[in-house]
Amino acid sequence: MNREENSTSKNEKFSTGIFGLDNILKGIVPGDTLVWQVEDLQNIKPFVYNYARNANKEKKSFVYFRFAEHFSFIPNDSAGTIIYINPSEGFEHCLSNIIREMSGKGKGIYYIFDHLTNLAVEWFSDVMIANFFVLIAPFLKKNDSIGYFIIKRDSNASHSIKEIHNAASIVINVHKNDDGVFIHPLKVLNRHSSTIYMLHQWIDPTDPTGDFIPVNQSGIVAKTLSNTPISELDFTIRRMDSWFLLFKQADDVLKSIKKGQKPEINPELLKNKIMRRMFVQDDRMRVLAVQFITLEDLLIIGRRMIGTGLVGGKTVGLILARAILRKNEPEIARKLEKHDSFFIGSHLFYSYLVTNDIWWDRKRLSNPNTFLHGIDEARAKIINGTFPRYILRQFSEMLHYFGQSPIVVRSSSLQEDAFGNSFSGKYMTIFCPNQGPPEERLRNFVKAVKEIYASTINRDALQYRRSRGLLNKDEEMALLIMRVSGVKYGDLFFPHLAGVGFSYNPFVWNKKIDPKSGFLRMVFGLGTRAVDRTDDDYTRLIALNIPDLRTSSNVEQIRKYSQNKFDYIDLKQNQFSNNHIYKVAPKIEELPLELFTTTDRGLEQRMENAGRKDVFTGILTFDPVISNTNFISTMKRLMECLQEVYVNPVDIEYTANFMNPSDFRINLLQCRPFQVHKEIHKIKMPENIQAKKLIFETNGPIIGTSRAILIDRVIYVVPNIYGKLTTREKYSIARLIGKLNELSNSKGHKILLLGPGRWGTTTPSLGIPVNYSEISNVTVMGEIAEMHDGLVPDISLGTHFFNNIVEDNIIYFAMNPDKGDFKLNRTFFHTVPNILKQLFPDYENWSYALKVIDADKMETGQKIHLTLDSLTQKGVCYLKGKVKEQ
Repeated sequence: MNREENSTSKNEKFSTGIFGLDNILKGIVPGDTLVWQVEDLQNIKPFVYNYARNANKEKKSFVYFRFAEHFSFIPNDSAGTIIYINPSEGFEHCLSNIIREMSGKGKGIYYIFDHLTNLAVEWFSDVMIANFFVLIAPFLKKNDSIGYFIIKRDSNASHSIKEIHNAASIVINVHKNDDGVFIHPLKVLNRHSSTIYMLHQWIDPTDPTGDFIPVNQSGIVAKTLSNTPISELDFTIRRMDSWFLLFKQADDVLKSIKKGQKPEINPELLKNKIMRRMFVQDDRMRVLAVQFITLEDLLIIGRRMIGTGLVGGKTVGLILARAILRKNEPEIARKLEKHDSFFIGSHLFYSYLVTNDIWWDRKRLSNPNTFLHGIDEARAKIINGTFPRYILRQFSEMLHYFGQSPIVVRSSSLQEDAFGNSFSGKYMTIFCPNQGPPEERLRNFVKAVKEIYASTINRDALQYRRSRGLLNKDEEMALLIMRVSGVKYGDLFFPHLAGVGFSYNPFVWNKKIDPKSGFLRMVFGLGTRAVDRTDDDYTRLIALNIPDLRTSSNVEQIRKYSQNKFDYIDLKQNQFSNNHIYKVAPKIEELPLELFTTTDRGLEQRMENAGRKDVFTGILTFDPVISNTNFISTMKRLMECLQEVYVNPVDIEYTANFMNPSDFRINLLQCRPFQVHKEIHKIKMPENIQAKKLIFETNGPIIGTSRAILIDRVIYVVPNIYGKLTTREKYSIARLIGKLNELSNSKGHKILLLGPGRWGTTTPSLGIPVNYSEISNVTVMGEIAEMHDGLVPDISLGTHFFNNIVEDNIIYFAMNPDKGDFKLNRTFFHTVPNILKQLFPDYENWSYALKVIDADKMETGQKIHLTLDSLTQKGVCYLKGKVKEQ
């Protein structure tokens, strides 16, 4: 049947197939959604059977969505389309399948859906069946169709049922006792009569042409309705949904075990059941979770959880890492700060989108045909949405627990931090200083939650998902609410140390480094300077096989390339802030600076000679921590332990606070699989390259997997031209590179990106401000140290930006043409054909600053070869005949 045959008039009336019921409801109209509430599913049979038979009688299309194991809601003699849906595949997948099927059926369709309460069991949450109904109902109305939905009365949480009632056209309670079959309409939208909301008795339930009569005898009405609980008022009703009931079972089981009694339910089966609904759906992570995480661990999460659903990848990684250390490295586990985090379940994210009418906006953004369309409007709707009161009350209770301790709100999506997909830096983390009166703290917290929800539709995250084929996968956002680790010094709050660690080190910037030993990136204060690319400062990089190795040698270089600023929570100003260490640290007498700094004796002597005793002469080298404590060896063993269990390199975030040199506490903030494609290996370097055929030569740093490849395209930003551009023009160059990156022929090609300064900088004066999504198809990325004298190429090792490079197997190198062992053939770039005009005619005016070179368009007919060896830190790019790649 085509859409024209299915078209229906707004004035056309449908039928329930029961004459008397149609009279009570004043007919069924296109777009009606009928919610039937029954105590026993058998009681719904005559209503759904007659509905189906009437559709056949009127020769209307009839579709039955089947997703439960109960008896069929359509009789054997009914001709209709049965579509089987597997709810265990997840809410979004299930809903998308149903919408897709409905979209292909046209208008004027009779629909019936299996028992909705079954979905609550499958999805482990009553709130999700409300979301399901709220999204389906408008679709039925839009297509002038009608739908039957069945709910088992008093089996679901009252707030979820209320959401369904609000969205439904018609809500009817069905009752059956020894007096007969009764219906009690609770809601009939846009229709009214003097008896419509009375209890009605079906004279003959076997006769669909029979009538219903209003029950006028108070005795029969009282007898029929008195046993019907009123969920909002009756305290005896079990208001907990399936989620909370399961955790109640877990609590009972653990209490029995502690008393030495045999529990009624098998603890392992119960643990696995909870884990399937709470933890991410990554099979490898689930295997590890089952092995190390206990039922008690899960119950602790359940007791500190707002909403229902999955807790997301970041939370799973955190809980799992602590459980692994507790079992395999108890000495290290005892050095961990106890965490008292709260967890916001992923279902709340879906509910927020549904109740604020954002669901379909988000779906359009993930559709390949409408990808990124309306992204700014959707983000604005998320930021301006509202939470229901009962959720705000739970937020308030959590904030009462934390008091005025600073907290951090962290993303923890389903796809985040899993094997193969780190989502490094794609979603937001927001610090809440958490100062001021309760209403202000709540307002700031809610704002942070909305900002992180909105980050799920930022361009980088969506393009990352698209590049990995994840757009059609469920991506719910759970949240992890953590107490900020640190120490209060007056009005400032910060940890002594923070940073990131990798059990495998792909960032080999020196021949002495053993990649298998791992490395740490370390900062003083909050770890934001370790994970974000900070263009105005430096951090300490520690190769764990040779911790005292530095990228600088003399004192002046060490001071210049050491950390100068630190991040902290300003409690007085109620904000995240930063300042120069020399301005703040000397004023804090109790701060153990001797653990983190080295005195610059030359500066100290000069200041003494000048009569200056108020000058801070320390340098944040972290040498005392590295040399005089067992912190480095502890962190090395910690990551080795996690890597052994994961059977995969790991990437962690951490803080550390010192009571004294021998007594410190580590706070493990994150642990995830580190996406290393293969081990670094030595590669044969070409010899005897003619000077005229050399394009460039570098002696490091080279970071990533050693490679010898043919380059298909070179994108080259001319350094001396770029340096003279205005800030606005530099941003234009960055956006143009993004357009080149998105070309269809960019995918699968070997692309070399070469330009001055730092790629991905936030400061155009220091480099090229591309977003990572604008260089995601690049194979090799090179930085030319010509933007300013102080450029240190390895500044970004371990940041989100570099994690993305490693995860996508992009090899990075830097070069300084002013040094004798680096060479750059500028003549080559000036003389080879620039095809920018052919690719983007409207951008021809940028051809002087941006060169696009295709190997197969060069007049010489020769190929562009590139060999980069991470172990020897040597690289060369040259012209030659085609050779086999390594």
